Amino acid sequence: MGSRYLAKLTLGETEVIGYSVGGEETVVAIPTLNVCFDIGKAPEEVLAVDHVLLSHGHMDHAAGIAYYCSQRNFREMSPGIILLPKRLTPAVEAVLDCWGSLDGTRPPVRLVGLEPGQEYELRRNLFAFAFATNHCRDSLGYTIIERRQKLKEEYLELPGPEIARLRKSGVPITYTLNLPLVTYLGDTMGGDFEELACVRHSRILIAECTFFDDDHHERARAGRHYHLDQLAQVLPKMENEHIVLTHVSRRTDVKVARKMVDKALPDEIARKVRFLMERPRRRLWRSES
Repeated sequence: MGSRYLAKLTLGETEVIGYSVGGEETVVAIPTLNVCFDIGKAPEEVLAVDHVLLSHGHMDHAAGIAYYCSQRNFREMSPGIILLPKRLTPAVEAVLDCWGSLDGTRPPVRLVGLEPGQEYELRRNLFAFAFATNHCRDSLGYTIIERRQKLKEEYLELPGPEIARLRKSGVPITYTLNLPLVTYLGDTMGGDFEELACVRHSRILIAECTFFDDDHHERARAGRHYHLDQLAQVLPKMENEHIVLTHVSRRTDVKVARKMVDKALPDEIARKVRFLMERPRRRLWRSES
């Protein structure tokens, strides 16, 4: 797939690229953070991203795993690092073994199985925190957290040599500041994760909204997806600067969904909301027969 298939959003200084259509494919990357949430069919533009954070094993989110790993090897890149629900690790290993049998070379990769509450250091001072979502067994969401050490207020006026002396003597002069940058919920309906501080205060919240119509509440519950009415109860409680909605299905035109969001949410919240696929292309959003 070329770039004409991928959407691009600029949220302040952060660029989000990806493609997300419910039941078809979901891949959402933030190149500046070197992370890709889910892998979809592994489009060209995400192959250079070193970390794939897999929310669950459904085909539309995970089909491109082997291709991602193989292409990085073919292009002489280092093996990719895939964070995923711990229970899925043996299954992904088996998939890569099968592709190795077909291809003649097993795609190299580093798999990191995570359970809710665990975190992984992506690079110095940048971490991925995993939390349980409410879609399928062991599904995970992720928050990317920047962690800084800040000087305690009572030491701010001290000269540098005195601060150095205190540090050398073992006095705890700093505290840890966690800055949640981006949260990705993956496919899910509502759940306890909505109360997590890292989710509520994340600068960017990437949430799915699959169902919009009044008569689709039962379908949303059956598939364990957000319906707009449920999401409309959640978003006013959040303190996110930007909200990106993904996973809109082909049954809902994005322009129609935009109007429904504007009607369902207070103006100050609706203004924060963007759709990943808000500039649909005719080929992608043709009407279903």
